[in-house]
Amino acid sequence: MKTNLAFPQVFSLEGELAVVTGGGTGIGQAIAQSMYAAGARVVLVGRREPELAAAVKGMGNGAAYAVHDITDTAHSPALVERVTKEHGPITCLVNNAGRHLKKPAIETTSQEFLEVLNTHILGAHELTRLVVPGMIERKRGTILFTASMASLFGIPLVVAYASAKSAMLGMVRTLSTELSPHGIRVNAIAPGWIETEMSRKAMEGDPTRRNKIIGRTPMAKFGEPADVGWAAVYLASRAAKFVTGSVLPVDGGVAMGF
Repeated sequence: MKTNLAFPQVFSLEGELAVVTGGGTGIGQAIAQSMYAAGARVVLVGRREPELAAAVKGMGNGAAYAVHDITDTAHSPALVERVTKEHGPITCLVNNAGRHLKKPAIETTSQEFLEVLNTHILGAHELTRLVVPGMIERKRGTILFTASMASLFGIPLVVAYASAKSAMLGMVRTLSTELSPHGIRVNAIAPGWIETEMSRKAMEGDPTRRNKIIGRTPMAKFGEPADVGWAAVYLASRAAKFVTGSVLPVDGGVAMGF
């Protein structure tokens, strides 16, 4: 079967407008940078304007930001309306914003649990719900979620986070089934241990934990944020036009290692 798409154009995101939540730092920023490098225009969404402004400045024309807390779902319609008015139709949504909580399960309160769910699940669902009608109208679109190793196996002290990330995979599967007939693909990336400012702070003064992570990672190293960024480019590109409902581990082999 022949196709008109050839390398490297098949991986190009030219003509796409990607909205990346939690895009000011870490993995979200890397996803935005990679998509921008692949030709997409990007809008970074987050709560902290200085970080967003710095991230956009590092990219240049075709990159913008919007300050918004995705848990503030009452103002999510205004966000989508503003982005669409200023930049055009949203063709790719990356639900990356997250909230971590490290605490024993029996000490995790209902309120803390709900705050994590509000970010990963309710906030992401609301933005997805708002951008999908336009995608249906245009008969194309991609939606990506940043999942986690906590979606795939048990990790202690993160009951709220693991529950939210596991629920996210249910959302990916249901959305992909509902939206595939409309030309909309929905996928997730499950990063392993990635070297970010947040992970470095978490490892400070705890060489035992770092060694344990390296020891169970077959590639025996941490990943880089760009490893996740380029995986996102693939899933958003025409190279993945027959891929939906998938969860792509970017983890150095952790999910299958022993």
